[in-house]
Amino acid sequence: MRLVIFGGPARVPVTLYNEKVTARLGRGVAEDGRLSTKAKRTALASLARYAALLRLLGVTDIECVATAAVRDAVDGAAFLARIAELGLSPRLLSGEQEALTGAQGILAAFPGAAGVVADLGGGSLELTDIAADACEHGVSMPLGTLRLPPLRSGGAGKFAHRVRNMLSTAHWSGEPGQDLYLIGGSWRALARYAMERDHWPIDDPHGFELAPEAALKLARSLMAVQSHDGRAVQAALASGDKPGGEVAAVRVNAPTAVPGISTSRLASLPDAAALLGVLVRELKPARLIFSSWGLRDGLLASRLSPAARAQDPLVVAVSDFVQGLGPELPGAAAAVAKWIAPATAADGPVRERLRLSAAMLALASMRAEPNLRAELGTDWALRKRWIGISAEGRAMLALALRSNNGRATVTAELLRLAPPHRLREAQAWGLATRLCRRFTGAAPEALAATGIRIEGGQLVLWARDDMAVLHSDTVARDHRWLAETLGLEAVFKTI
Repeated sequence: MRLVIFGGPARVPVTLYNEKVTARLGRGVAEDGRLSTKAKRTALASLARYAALLRLLGVTDIECVATAAVRDAVDGAAFLARIAELGLSPRLLSGEQEALTGAQGILAAFPGAAGVVADLGGGSLELTDIAADACEHGVSMPLGTLRLPPLRSGGAGKFAHRVRNMLSTAHWSGEPGQDLYLIGGSWRALARYAMERDHWPIDDPHGFELAPEAALKLARSLMAVQSHDGRAVQAALASGDKPGGEVAAVRVNAPTAVPGISTSRLASLPDAAALLGVLVRELKPARLIFSSWGLRDGLLASRLSPAARAQDPLVVAVSDFVQGLGPELPGAAAAVAKWIAPATAADGPVRERLRLSAAMLALASMRAEPNLRAELGTDWALRKRWIGISAEGRAMLALALRSNNGRATVTAELLRLAPPHRLREAQAWGLATRLCRRFTGAAPEALAATGIRIEGGQLVLWARDDMAVLHSDTVARDHRWLAETLGLEAVFKTI
């Protein structure tokens, strides 16, 4: 049972409040087809609290939806009636509606996404085809995490056979070589587990990718852990095996925990891994992409106007973020990005939006204390939840922000995320932004009367005669630094 209150821009809502209570409604349904008395009591108490909080906080636009557990329970209708008595208006989603709504969340989070969405909850697994900003062929199967333990009890072979039968019964068939987008807390826990074992430089599982071979190795290593109290999974992580390696033995008393994963979620990882292994073998995806956006975000995305949906989620989110530090920052950064464009590569709209985002965050970082700026910028780039950006894009943002603050070294950490030529490009963005703001102060009049361009083998910094006074030894040094990075000669001219 979860309550989330959203605010901020409609295209990339900001979470203002988030509370979860584990009721395990689906467990009773899996056992005897009914919601257990204890689960209903926990759920209704939580929903009563949620209704009171919404009332106290003045929230009136409320979406209350129920999914697989209530849908499959013989007493589901009576339970919904009890929820309605709390002043909420619950809406029961069909299996297809649940699948398509989760897929809408993927389309909103990954513009242009195409492939298959796999949404794993406690009671069900939904699969949906997505392409061309549309989703179709949504199916729901009783393969939720609470139903997996008994399905696996007969061994890996029988489990795989059962999953294949369910796919066949649901008339599911997908083209090999597509991307597989994964929604749900158990999938995200798998991603966090892999990221922790691999010492991944990014700790947000949204957008984390795995190759099919790596996913199968990860699944095999977790399936070897049969303890369901979470400790053995922790021990597997502590054992020092390389990511995806087989676990030959575990120390069940190991105290290690995985950041961001609860003990109960850790305990369910072997079951989720077993299901993932079957899906990878059956669907044969090109890559696996984990998402933190799903059903709730799909509910919001379905309400967007065409104009709002067409907005770039990264630029909207960064703009909203930096406005909190200074309402003028988005406009100033757009002018700076335009100023540096003649000297910095940004082929195509994807990197153009990255360069603009880097400029916004670079100017915003200057509002922090000097000793915090470089580290703060790195945290913003690598750790903050952004939508519509890849690991490579995050690395480019990080280096651009570091370079803006005079720390332009390309580190091994960043080289794990992006190739050298992309990092050099981002390095130039940051150094050019540094030069621009130190030369012009980002003042509109100065920006209009100065500029930078490449002429042959020279990087020409120019200024109108009346603005030449802005040129200084510090500016000249920044100019040379950028020119050397680009393999050019620094030249200053007045016009």
